Amino acid sequence: METKWLEDFVSLAETRSFSRSAQLRHVTQPAFSRRIQALEAWAGTDLVDRTSYPTRLTAAGDTLYDQALEVLQTLQNTRAVLRAHTAPSDDVIEFAVPHTLALTFFPTWATSLRKGFGPLKSRLIALNVHDAVVRLMEGSCDVLITYHHPSQPLQLDPQHFDMILIGEEPIAPYAKAGGDGEPIYRLPGTAAEPLPFLGYAPGAYLGRMTDLVLRQAGTAVHLDRVYETDMAEGLKAMALEGHGIAFLPHSAVRAEVRGRKLASAAPRENPDSLRMVMEVRAYRKKPSRREPAKGLTQALWDYLGTQTGGPAGDGVQEHP
Repeated sequence: METKWLEDFVSLAETRSFSRSAQLRHVTQPAFSRRIQALEAWAGTDLVDRTSYPTRLTAAGDTLYDQALEVLQTLQNTRAVLRAHTAPSDDVIEFAVPHTLALTFFPTWATSLRKGFGPLKSRLIALNVHDAVVRLMEGSCDVLITYHHPSQPLQLDPQHFDMILIGEEPIAPYAKAGGDGEPIYRLPGTAAEPLPFLGYAPGAYLGRMTDLVLRQAGTAVHLDRVYETDMAEGLKAMALEGHGIAFLPHSAVRAEVRGRKLASAAPRENPDSLRMVMEVRAYRKKPSRREPAKGLTQALWDYLGTQTGGPAGDGVQEHP
């Protein structure tokens, strides 16, 4: 039995909705349902009354709910004690950042901070978007830096989390540049000769953004997926070797475009039709009397608020 099954079950017991709990747990509804069924198989009895709406727990489910709360709280307390041994000191800010932003956006952003805010001691944890969000929700980092687009909102309650916009990141198609500086592949391709496509693995955030760009292109795009990975840097490496077209964030290819190693593979007549701009946002848990913010984290948050022209700590309501 996995602890995430208990967390799923507690969420379901509190929301009384499979769909809402799936959103809060950042999984698809079918996957969420399978996890509840796996927990029921482990328990050897039905925990959910599926004949009623809103969803109700069975008598066995009510019993497990009380026990699950105790088990999860005990594990949470134990983890807090263990992490206290390795927690960063108050003069270090711990950032949770998706891999691509960690490799491209964050170093440049940190340089700008040094110029305006001053020297900053930091610890960076590079994760996928989902796990970075979980880090923040569990209180295992001070600041989350991540992408945002209205089509893929984060389920972060503005009553409990602050947000500040710290940048923008376009994503667009790129291919290896030939000797003349032009891309060796250029969209849209044809049905008879589709262009080799370097795509993101299923579930990758930038993959969902790429899918949205292609759906909204307004013209037929002909691609043949020849390679996939969940890392933008991996796709860039393949594009540099001439293996195909990849949709990449601008910060990841800035140097290669400047050095004429990569070139935009967008259609000449309408290059912006295959370009999308994402926001780069910083989030933190709202401080409280019980859990005040580190002094350094609060100072950074106040500074970022002055740079964006808005008050630090404004929450933004997210809807699925």
